[in-house]
Amino acid sequence: MVKHIIIWTLKEMPEDEKAKVKEGIKSGLEGLKGVIPQIKDIRVVIDNLPSYTGDLMLDSTFESAEDLAGYSKHPSHVAVANEKVRPYTAKRSCLDFEI
Repeated sequence: MVKHIIIWTLKEMPEDEKAKVKEGIKSGLEGLKGVIPQIKDIRVVIDNLPSYTGDLMLDSTFESAEDLAGYSKHPSHVAVANEKVRPYTAKRSCLDFEI
């Protein structure tokens, strides 16, 4: 099994707009389960503690590195990334590892 963890820092924006963007990212990415068969589990955390240094986190699980690669290129994932994630993010950190 492979874990795919991403932490994003959003661009500067009013807090009410940031909350809407975070909800949009969460619903967009979590909505890919069942659409992209390689996804074993996917969760986006948007309600973080004040000590957190990022704005939101993706925690996803795949059977293999090949499945993760398939997910990353899947048209539905690319559409969510291009429409709901990339336009609003200032920084992205990623960690992929076997479990």
